[in-house]
Amino acid sequence: MRYQGPTSHSAQFFSSVRRGLYASLSALAVVSVPVAGQDLQRPDGWTTRFDDPSATEAQLEMFVAMPPGWHVTSGPAAIYYTPSQSASGDFRAELEVYLFDPGTRREAFGIFLGGTDLTGAGQEYTYFLIRNGGQYIIKRREGADAPTVQPWTSHDSVRSYADRGSEDSIKNVLAVEARGNDVHFLVNGEEVATRPRSEVAVDGIIGFRVNHGLNLHISRLEVSPLN
Repeated sequence: MRYQGPTSHSAQFFSSVRRGLYASLSALAVVSVPVAGQDLQRPDGWTTRFDDPSATEAQLEMFVAMPPGWHVTSGPAAIYYTPSQSASGDFRAELEVYLFDPGTRREAFGIFLGGTDLTGAGQEYTYFLIRNGGQYIIKRREGADAPTVQPWTSHDSVRSYADRGSEDSIKNVLAVEARGNDVHFLVNGEEVATRPRSEVAVDGIIGFRVNHGLNLHISRLEVSPLN
């Protein structure tokens, strides 16, 4: 997707990014801040799959490489991934994400794991999401079905936009640790849930999931082995 110039939404985004990325990402080594009219490109090698088969790329307002990481201004709910990023065995997957002004929306976002057949009718993955208001959820995608493993649950470790203080965004770090027969789900360093590996298959492609109408900066998506 090529960015063609500011809309009213993206003009607000540019103003927010100028202030927020410098402040909220100040601990990171490199920050690239776009200006209106800059030629922003879709990240090389990335694939987007929408929940709604009739949705199109035209409905995705922005998905660009913006070191450190990627920026998404979403349209319909979708997963974002590179087919080469996967994990199996004992590992830790971690997503660091900044939420910009969600308004009154409580749409979910987070990490997915165990992706298989992601371009086909038999797609499968496990996803671990949070939403503004301090809640998390764990779900499965199994073809056209999306069974819930852990329903929306409040937890103090999930930071809400209201917690940002004087900043323009709020940071959360989601992690999933697969160790032996169990899978552990963590938010900002605190374990919020554990499930048997047989219940939440996590071996496969890893990426992130963004639901409707969100403005996010994903600064890290990392996988590392556990000894």
